Amino acid sequence: MFEKQTQHYLLLITLLLGVYFLATGDVLAGELWGISTQTWLWIAVAIPVLHQVTVALLWRAELYHRNMTEWFGDKAFAVFKVIFSILFIGRPITLILLGISNRGTLMLSPTFAYALALLLFFPFAYTMYSVFHYFGIDRAYGIDHFDPSYRDKPFVKQGMFKYTDNAMYKFGFLILWVIALVFLSKAALLVAAFSHLYIWVHFYFTELPDIRYIYGTRAKESA
Repeated sequence: MFEKQTQHYLLLITLLLGVYFLATGDVLAGELWGISTQTWLWIAVAIPVLHQVTVALLWRAELYHRNMTEWFGDKAFAVFKVIFSILFIGRPITLILLGISNRGTLMLSPTFAYALALLLFFPFAYTMYSVFHYFGIDRAYGIDHFDPSYRDKPFVKQGMFKYTDNAMYKFGFLILWVIALVFLSKAALLVAAFSHLYIWVHFYFTELPDIRYIYGTRAKESA
């Protein structure tokens, strides 16, 4: 597990360096409420980092050591959901604020940008429907890290999950690209790309090892 965590943080540093070197010119243009786009950009980057590192630490603390249950008893999962939700909601909110601060810097025809945003929105919307209708919101939060009974439940193969097991990461994060296109913002587009790449770091170095630990030989069904 230590090796996976090291790889996670090395890739995170690489992605952050990428943002740093690409954040030049129009990417930093504008301000909102007297706060520079540069500041909004790093806030919008910091929230997904804080979100994913916190989730990784709390998931692992519960899955391998039952620490959350030790600290909060039968409210452990409810406490985790509150922490997760606050950080998760912070991602689109800070991206919207960044988009407003940096709006109009992406040199695309508004008609083309809005049409592309609409095109990306449809798979996002169907993925969210599939999460709520088939996958279950608690499972999306990672209840299988808390409740051992989920280890016997079958993998979801309905809705968008009929086509891919990673629907949430492949299509759920398209909403970030939609936000960037709606505001025609280079900065928001950069953060959307960072967030979408970083969620795959989370998958390969946190979630996939946990899936294999939780489900054992059945984990190959989710490959």
